[in-house]
Order: sequence, then C-alpha cells, then structure tokens
Amino acid sequence: MKKSDFFLHRIKYIKKLKEGAICVYPTDTIYGIGCDATIYDSVAKIRLLKKRSKKPFSIILPDKSWIYHYCDVSPIYTRYIEKLPGPYTLILKLKTEHNLAANVVCGLNHIGVRIPDHWFSTVVKELKRPFITTSLNYSGMPHITEIEQIPFEMKQHIDIIIDDGPCKGKPSTIIDLTKDEVEIIER
Repeated sequence: MKKSDFFLHRIKYIKKLKEGAICVYPTDTIYGIGCDATIYDSVAKIRLLKKRSKKPFSIILPDKSWIYHYCDVSPIYTRYIEKLPGPYTLILKLKTEHNLAANVVCGLNHIGVRIPDHWFSTVVKELKRPFITTSLNYSGMPHITEIEQIPFEMKQHIDIIIDDGPCKGKPSTIIDLTKDEVEIIER
C-alpha cells in the first residue's frame, strides 16, 4: 500500500501492529522489516523470515526518553544520542529491567537503537512501543531499496507493506557506546 493509504487507515494499522503484525516500512536509509519488539512470537517470525537465529535485532524507539529509562548511558555519550533522529544505530548497554521480548537481544546485555529521520518514526511514536528494525533482506544478501525487490517467499508472510517509493540511503552508521572507546562502523 502507498504511504497515503497507510495514513488514511492509520488507526487500523497501528492496532494490527499492537496485535503482532509484521510490517515492511521505509526509513531514512533502506527498507526495513519489523514488529512490536515486545511480542515474542512476532519477533520469532521475523527471525524465521530472515533466516537469522542468533544475532540480536535493533529497535526503533518512540522517543529518546526510552534510551535513558532502559539503557545505561554515560553522560559523555549524550552527544551521540543528540544525533537522533538520523541515520545512526547506537549500541547501548541495556539495564536489567526492560520491556523487550527475550528473543530481541538473544541473551546479550546491549541493544542497537534507532530513531530514523523519517515519517515512519511518527508511527512508532504513536505505537508507544519499541519496534524491531532490521534490513529487509536475507542475512548476507543485498539490501532492499524498492518494494519490488522483496523475495516472493518472504512477501507472502508479511502482514503490512508500505510502499514509499525507492529508498536512496545505505544502512545506518553503527556507533558502539558499550566499550571504553567509541567505535564507529560505516556500512
């Protein structure tokens, strides 16, 4: 569906997302696939679709306050948090108490967080829950920048597909804030 159709029926689709729907959506970088990051079964379905069993997923946050509430953030790293929204994934240490499904981080104590500089972030803000964000491709395959590139066998298991035309970005820059020194990974 086109972006305009999604917004026309936004309340219906946000309800579906809260019920566990799998969604393909555009970002400020490339197309992603995601779901409510608090629903174990939906996260498991994305793992099967991507053929990715162990690697943790990143999340889109409703707002920056979630970072301070659920992650251990050293004051020296706030300048990186201020880069959001933008084409960045910040890797942060998770506090013990969080509301993510266990299969999001796969037993690790850190998480990749994003707030894309894109209209889709307003959907996550309205959802009021963290949202899985991972590239819409099989692990190791080229990134998808147009809806027509979605593999057929993957497409038939997706509940919502939002077509916003070609995405012209590249995957987000990863900024790892879990070590003594900041590590920046351009992809």
